Amino acid sequence: MGVGEVVAEFGGVYVSSLLSTWLMTIVCFAGGLALGVLVTIMRVSPIKPLRVVGDFYVQVFRNIPTISLLVIFVYALPYLGLLLDYRTCLIVCIILVVASFASENFMSGINAIGVGQIEAARSVGLSFSQIVRLIVIPQALRTTVLPMTNLLIATLLTTAIGSQVPLTPPELTGMVNYVNARSVAGISAFVVSAICYAGTALLLGFLGNKLDKKVRIVR
Repeated sequence: MGVGEVVAEFGGVYVSSLLSTWLMTIVCFAGGLALGVLVTIMRVSPIKPLRVVGDFYVQVFRNIPTISLLVIFVYALPYLGLLLDYRTCLIVCIILVVASFASENFMSGINAIGVGQIEAARSVGLSFSQIVRLIVIPQALRTTVLPMTNLLIATLLTTAIGSQVPLTPPELTGMVNYVNARSVAGISAFVVSAICYAGTALLLGFLGNKLDKKVRIVR
């Protein structure tokens, strides 16, 4: 089958898979971003045990392949009496990994903040939580728009590991198995999925660049 034939016969299912992939990407990125902020606060906390735990978290999950983490969640957790459906396992695994990279991006943004601003905040009596909430996080977010855009695209592509577990509807890479199980599409099924990934990534990159130009801090 050619690409046109694949689109004509399975176009509707591909749309469902694309929407499923987008939804998972949004959920995983939002969860990873929230957890990444929390981990980053721990890493800059004046309390040493929190800093140690935050740094340990980043070093562990930044260096574990997401597919290995998924295998652990799917096949090991049931032995501990914890049963999660496949989609939940996939989302949790991606969030844990994304959070570690998000924290690294946040740390880069924090390092770009002038020390004088922190000292000025302390001199007027702001607490650590107020400094983080009012000065550190807003500036770190504005400074890391492009790195976070790249992380969002990486999150999109990482959802492809969902092809290793049965999902309904399947994500874009899993759609290849779905299509080839029902026809002889061969490489054409991969081409359609690749076009969907590439189109989404290009759109995200464009929007990220526009947002960066709008909120960029001029130093």
